[in-house]
Amino acid sequence: MLNKLIKLFPVWAILFAGVAFLSPQLFVGIKSYIVPLLMLIMLSMGLTLTLQDFKNVINKKSAIGVGMLLQFTIMPITAFLVCYFLQLDTELTVGMILVGSVAGGTSSNVMCYLAKGDVALSITMTALSTLVGVVLTPVISGLLVGQSVDFPMLPIFISLLKIVVLPIAIGILINSFLNKQVQAISSLLPLISMLSIVIIIAIVVALNAGKLTDVGPIVMLAVIIHNSIGLFSGYFITKLLGFDEKTSRTIAFEVGLQNSGLAAVLAMKFFSPAAAIPGTVFSLWHNISGSILSGYWAQKGLETEEKITTAPVTES
Repeated sequence: MLNKLIKLFPVWAILFAGVAFLSPQLFVGIKSYIVPLLMLIMLSMGLTLTLQDFKNVINKKSAIGVGMLLQFTIMPITAFLVCYFLQLDTELTVGMILVGSVAGGTSSNVMCYLAKGDVALSITMTALSTLVGVVLTPVISGLLVGQSVDFPMLPIFISLLKIVVLPIAIGILINSFLNKQVQAISSLLPLISMLSIVIIIAIVVALNAGKLTDVGPIVMLAVIIHNSIGLFSGYFITKLLGFDEKTSRTIAFEVGLQNSGLAAVLAMKFFSPAAAIPGTVFSLWHNISGSILSGYWAQKGLETEEKITTAPVTES
């Protein structure tokens, strides 16, 4: 039952977004809950991790290194170019750059599982990119938009420590010392994360209900292009480098599916509600595109994997 509810995440996201758009007063009053809800998501993520997950880097360092490089180059650069060619205004550009500069989203782990990818690799990459993103997100965003906007790099870095690192660290500690108790509630953690991000989406939509009619279509186009380039680049570049099908699928999701909820929260906290629109739209769209792609790959299976002429990359 819980798995069915979680698999319907795109449906819940669209439903709540629709309600928030039509009746914004239902969610505007709880805008102060955005940061605590995101911290709850990060805590839930921490509760699923152990120190051993990070030790797995030793065995998968080539895949993780390539994935992280693609994550923090392709996505922010693509976001910048999309904004430039579509001539998005300053607020939307800031929002898009933040989406491109944050770490991979936790939904990538679910999509990876459904697509028969390497789930352990996916979880490790998500956790590491989230932690590395604490430094890289403000630096990359500041470099790309700092000349046109007063970009508060240090305050954003401090906020990321509080919103991301602290709850994840607490979750890992709790899981280390109270593992049996955590296992007893582990099936509820994805549901808690899903409900939290759905509510965040609804709040941001409610705060931007008036403006979405004007900018919604162009932002949707920008997000679809951005997300598609991330997914296809993550897959085909790793295939060309000689990684196997399972690893390539995993990295595709890690690169293409962003922690857009975090981007929306940062935009709300340091810029404006309008700057949070790209993150909100991305949260809706990447779960739809990810579900479609994972469904296709699940049906295709792994036995049809094409032979790569490039010499395979050996993991050490």
